This record gives sequence, structure tokens and C-alpha cells, in this order.
Amino acid sequence: MKNTSTTKERKPGRRLKKVDLRDKIMSFLDANKSQAFNYKQIAFGIDVTDKAARLDVLNMLDELVAAEEILEVSLGKYKASAARAAEAEGVFVRRANGKNAVIINDGDEQIMVAERNSMHALNGDKVRVEISAALPGRESEAKVLEILEPKDQVFIGTLKVEKNYAAVITDSKFLAADIIIPRRQLKGGKSGDKVIARITQWSDNEMNPRGEIVDILGKKGENTAEMHAILAEFGLPYKYPEHVEEAAEKIDAGITKAEVAKREDFRNVTTFTIDPRDAKDFDDALSIRQLANGNWEVGVHIADVTHYVTPNSTIDKEARERATSVYLVDRTIPMLPERLSNGICSLRPNEEKLTFSAIFELDAKAQVVNYRIGRTVIKSDRRFTYEEAQEIIETGKGDFAKEILTLDKLAKELRRRRYDAGALEFDRAEVRFEIDKEGRPISVYFKESKDANKLIEEFMLLANLTVAEAIGKVPRGKKAKSFVYRVHDNPDPEKITNFAQIASRFGYKINPEGKAKEVNKSLNRMLKDVKGKGEENMLSILAIRSMAKAVYTTDNVGHYGLALDYYTHFTSPIRRYPDMMVHRLLAKYADGARSADKIKLEDQCRHSSDMEQLASNAERASIRYKQVEFMQGKMGEIYEGVISGVTEWGFYVELDENMCEGLVPVRDLNDDYYELDEKNFCLIGRAHHNKYTLGDKVKVQVARADLDRKQLDFALISDEGNPNKPRKEHNKSHGRNTPSKSRAKGSRKGAGNGNSKRSKSK
Repeated sequence: MKNTSTTKERKPGRRLKKVDLRDKIMSFLDANKSQAFNYKQIAFGIDVTDKAARLDVLNMLDELVAAEEILEVSLGKYKASAARAAEAEGVFVRRANGKNAVIINDGDEQIMVAERNSMHALNGDKVRVEISAALPGRESEAKVLEILEPKDQVFIGTLKVEKNYAAVITDSKFLAADIIIPRRQLKGGKSGDKVIARITQWSDNEMNPRGEIVDILGKKGENTAEMHAILAEFGLPYKYPEHVEEAAEKIDAGITKAEVAKREDFRNVTTFTIDPRDAKDFDDALSIRQLANGNWEVGVHIADVTHYVTPNSTIDKEARERATSVYLVDRTIPMLPERLSNGICSLRPNEEKLTFSAIFELDAKAQVVNYRIGRTVIKSDRRFTYEEAQEIIETGKGDFAKEILTLDKLAKELRRRRYDAGALEFDRAEVRFEIDKEGRPISVYFKESKDANKLIEEFMLLANLTVAEAIGKVPRGKKAKSFVYRVHDNPDPEKITNFAQIASRFGYKINPEGKAKEVNKSLNRMLKDVKGKGEENMLSILAIRSMAKAVYTTDNVGHYGLALDYYTHFTSPIRRYPDMMVHRLLAKYADGARSADKIKLEDQCRHSSDMEQLASNAERASIRYKQVEFMQGKMGEIYEGVISGVTEWGFYVELDENMCEGLVPVRDLNDDYYELDEKNFCLIGRAHHNKYTLGDKVKVQVARADLDRKQLDFALISDEGNPNKPRKEHNKSHGRNTPSKSRAKGSRKGAGNGNSKRSKSK
């Protein structure tokens, strides 16, 4: 970004004359013609730092837009008018509501595209567009001239076969039109089947695309068909190729004396696993013994998957493509064939297993005195569930009580030091379902992280950071070898500042401008203070959203959330491909090999990060589906909840009792005309000024449950409001099915989000 301000230094806080401010803004935008900026970026670019002076910048920008001297290309984004080219390239965004758009300039600019000008481009297609000049008071529009790179995609839906035609009624939020299927392309599909379809032709003069059936998943509404549909929706595999299963069956599970001789032997050291009660793939175990000097030796033993899965083998190629196991509500779709994930590599009790281990010598204060990393052989003595281990921690009684209590004590000390160093403490309960034999949810429970969970977490974190340091932390003057890191970049200062302003409205103080340690301590204090309050869920979600996403990369920038300079993923190779990459690199470098090809590693890191995000999206979709399915049996029932998201089409409410989330549509709020106030995360009535704000307590009735859209609709019964802020009295006669003229007027973006993430991977 060029800085076109004059070389003469100005004193902080000095406000410019309007004519000077105008010239500086115009010069800055002209010097950066290809980019769009918000007012804070422009203020920074022209060296305006004082708050009052920044408001002058915002006011001047409004004047320049009104005078058509600059463009407001999207809400709050400004650009020099001369910079808009007649043509541009971008990514097409198709929406079922008809509000299609093209995204250009790396996501900075979104321009509307009417359906008649779309060339029937599909969501994700790379396109070349012609952009029209904006008329006064109206947004610019674009016309698709060419589809440069069609995105290969499929659509999920329900097949309808009639006498004269067949069609797929899609579930997609990106496609409003049904897909016409010629009878020769049905593949035996019948009406009511849940299917995967692909568009093969869509002529400009046709309302509907034509396509073919790719696969038949089963009958609509059947649990397996619906779960497979969710996986297919996100481009994730829902079945294992037979040739990969066959390759797994040929693997020799035997452990030879020659192999044991190469490894450190822990078979006679107390070792056990602690996992969820429904887990089948045990990829980590802990061993513990006291040394002669009184210190404790703790081994973090990880399944040695790469001993069995060789690079570029059939199984390796499949695992590399999948990159991660996917955990839906009622099933796991493993990255590796079950013979490996649940059998050969799973650290089951009373079975000898090959492992890759990080072994630590810890003193009584959990300080690492020494460590080593290498290949081992173990024999687990016991398989604990988290509940069993937690009972031992709470009562002091049970199998291996001394060992578990010692590990718990050491883990708590490790945890205390982490938070003292500035690590963030996000600790939200996760919603889980009890499922019957047919896959139907029969009850909801909450998964909370207790001491047993935290015990395992701390030692996995210790192993991961130690492995990362072992490769990445080299003497001054030496270059670290290429490696796979799990990084979490510093948050955007603007997002943290905005979040601090929101939290302050509820009486919580967050320091957005100090050092990372100070910022995180203030965030942790807020997360602790908000426990049990009506605004807990909303502020916790917004705090997470203010953070960057954790990703895999070869460029180490540290892990902000954990307050660590070095971090990787080493502890779950059964379910994450980056952990397999780390195991191979450790073995490679231990043998004295040269640095691995960084470009190839980075490509795989990027793919793994992308697949992790898709898997997370599928997990959330399966939770939403089961929530809606569960609430189908609760029609008409009344619940208390908290407003968890606000959009132009209504507000989302999360129920206190079961964390199910649904929408109160703005069309059903018939006492006023509601408008979205994005900055204050609320809907405001134009006439009576009543507000519905994030964190408000409300009482709602279950009104609709749409499984196809995975959406619940609630009817507002009463609005208890938020006790921390005054509210005006208003008419509360909200009719559930009453025709209403009310609607919200606002920007395309929602304040908050109805689809909150229940867990966060480190």
C-alpha cells in the first residue's frame, strides 16, 4: 500500500482543513487504484490517528461518494472511481434467493449480477465480467461475459419421477432451479430417492439445467442417506474404495523381534489410554513411572501409523486426499481403513503396539528436565473413558489411582503456566445426542471439558510443542529444516477493537491494544466472568470469531491462542494426515536427511487445512440436522433462550435447555418495521424503537422444523430483554402465523451467525 501523505510531519491529534483532507484522501485512493479500503485503513494511510480526525475522514468519504468523486463499492469500502475497469475477473456466487454476485479484488469487492446476466454460472465458477458504472443511489451491477474455470460440483436433492419427466429438487442454498434428468440418466433412481446429481447442460434460453444422476444414497429421510447427503454436499467421501480396503487387509500386523530391537521398550511400564466412551480409534496413550531421583517420566505414545502406511502407497494416497477423519453426530468417517484405524494402529489394552513417542522427565513442579523423541513399543494396561478417569480424580480411588492423580497434578501445573504465559481459555460446552438404532435423536446432553479431558489435553500439547521446537528451534545462524507447523496468527486489531466495544456494552472490559499476553488475559477474565450469564454464548462466539483461523503451514508464525512460538500436530496420525507428515519428517531428519521439499509440504498443508474446514462444516451440518429432527417432536412447546445471532431476515435464538438454535423470522414480528443495525448487533423497530439484541433473553415457541433446509423456526412469545441495559416498553403481540408487513432493511451481512461452532481445533 502506498502512502501519499506529505513528508512534513504533523503533530498527533491535529485535524486537517476540509480541503486538505479531501486532497489527501483523493491522492491516497488514486495511488492505490486497484484496491478498496475502509475508512480506518484510509485514515491510517494518510496518517490520521486521532479519533475525532478519523470521524472527519468518514464524513468526507460520505461527501465524496455523494458527489460521485469516489465509489463506495460495498458497504464501508471505498475506491477511486477511475480505478474501476470495464472488465474484471472474479468468483461467481450463486444464491437460491436470486441475489447472485461476483467477488473481485481478492474478496474486497462484491458486485451484484442479475440472473439474466449470469450465463447460468454456478457457485464457485471463475468468471470474466463487465461492470457497469453505478447510477446515483444504486449499486453497480456486473454481467458475466465468460465462464473461465467452471467449478466441478454436484448437487444433493430428492428425485421426482413423473410420467413425462424426472427432476432433482435440490437442497442447495446456491441453486433455486430443479435439475431436469433425462430418463436414460436415472441410474435406476425412483421418486423419493435422495440422490447426487451433476449439471451437464444449461442453455441461456432455458430456465432449468439438465443433468445426470451420479449416485443414489437411499430413501429421503433415512438416516444413512441423509448423513451421506451431508458428506456429499461438502465434497467429502461417504464410502471407502474397495481397492483401498483390500490393500489394508494385506498389511502384516505382526511385530517382529527385529522391529522391537530397533525401539525403546515400554511394554513393562504402566501405560493406559483415556478416551471418549464411544471411541474406537485410540491413537494416544500415556505411560508414567517414578525415576530414582524422584522425578517423573511421562511418555506420550502415539500410534506409529507411518510404519504401516508407506509414502505414495494406495492407502497413503487415499489418506492424503481425505486429510482428516470426519466426525458426524452418529458416525465417524475414518481417514484410514478401519483395519488400521480401529485395529492394527489402535492402542487397545493388552496388545503390543508400535508407537512414536515423546518421553519427558518432569520434576514435581512439572518443569521439563529432559526429553527424547523416538520410536517405541508399548502394551497398554487399561482403557479408561473420560468419565472413569474423572471419577478417580474426584474420589482418589480406582485402577492406577496413584498414576492418574500424579498426571492430573502435573497437568494442572502445566496448564497454570500456559495461562500465565497468555494462552486463551475457550471452554464451551458441546451439544451431543443420544441416538437410537434407526439413527433418530432421543435426547440431548452436553459434553463439558473436565479435569480428565484437560489432563490428556495438556500432555498432548506438551508433546506437540516439544516436537515443533525440536525441529524448528535451531541455534543462531543455522536454518531450520522444512517442517509442518500448526499456526494461529495474531488477530486483526480492528476485530479485537470491535469485540471490545461490544463486550463493554455488557460491562466487560477488554484491553484490545496491549501486548498479546495482556489482551489474552483480559479476554480470559471476560470469559470467566461471563459464565452463566445470558450473554455468555454470544460473547464466547464473538470472541472466537475475532480470532484468526488455525491452519497448517511450513511458515512458522507461532500459535497465538496457545501463546506458543512453536507448535505442530503430532498426536493424532490415525485421524489427521499432517500428523503423519510430521512423523515422517521426524524419522527422516533423525536419519540425517536433508531438508524436505518445502513447496510440496506447503501444498499438502494447504489441502489439509481446506479439508479440515470442510469436515468441520459437515460436522456442524449434521448437528443442525439432528437438532431439527429432535425438535420435530416438540412442535408447539415453549422454551427460554438467548438471541445468538441477528440478521436482516430475523434473529436466531439458542435454547437454554438443549442448545438447539432456531430463527425468529422478521416477517413474523408484526408490531413494527424492523431494520438491521449491524454495528450494534440488533434489529430496531422503526416506529417504536424496540430492539432485539445479541444476548437478550427471550421466550419462544417451536413453530416449524424444516429438515431439508436444516432450519428451525421459532415464534416469539415474550422478550425478557437484557437486564444490563434499559429497554422501552413495546407491544408484544407477536403472532406466529399472522400475515405481516414487517421486514428488515439492512446490508447483506448478518450481525452474528445462527450457525455457531461448538468446538475449536487447536
